[in-house]
Amino acid sequence: MRRYNLNEPEFTFDDDDPDGYHTGYDRIGPKVGGARVGATHYLIKPGQSLCPYHYEYGEEEWLLVLGGIATVRTPKGSEDLREGDMVAFPEGPEGAHKVTNNTDADLRVLMWANIAPIGGCVYPDSDKVMFNPPDKRDHILVERSSHVDYWVGER
Repeated sequence: MRRYNLNEPEFTFDDDDPDGYHTGYDRIGPKVGGARVGATHYLIKPGQSLCPYHYEYGEEEWLLVLGGIATVRTPKGSEDLREGDMVAFPEGPEGAHKVTNNTDADLRVLMWANIAPIGGCVYPDSDKVMFNPPDKRDHILVERSSHVDYWVGER
């Protein structure tokens, strides 16, 4: 049996994350051998957010606050969640969310979701759409304004 202890995380920070989104993460699924559910332990420093406001197609995401206070923006507004609070974000626009640390203390959250074989993500604030199939060569992130007619380029 492979295990992960939430009290002993090994956070990774990506150097290319812009200010406002410089958040540490520890991917749990690969460490415990999970294949159908993805889970990640996040460390969100003061003034930082987990990722831009978005919603998923193909995945239902869940959030558990492990320590600190998380400000969670949804289509209904922003709300603070405290340690022990858990919420689910259904797929589609009603599940849109953004997790931010507006306090002076570190915030730790656990997020998990089903792993969809083909997924999509929409970023309403920047009007982008991402398509994420298993074959990474077909992965794409575009602005919705780049929309073309169905028959463009066809013969």
